[in-house]
Amino acid sequence: MGAALALAQALGVNALIAAELLPEIEAVMVRKLNEQMASADRSGIKP
Repeated sequence: MGAALALAQALGVNALIAAELLPEIEAVMVRKLNEQMASADRSGIKP
């Protein structure tokens, strides 16, 4: 979380807003990563 807030600060994003949005962003990232991994498994590609 610290690195994400540091990145937000570097980009000029308010830390409170970033902290509020990070859980949603993380959930989408995990969902997409899982989809990619499942797709790779089905196609026989190994990570």
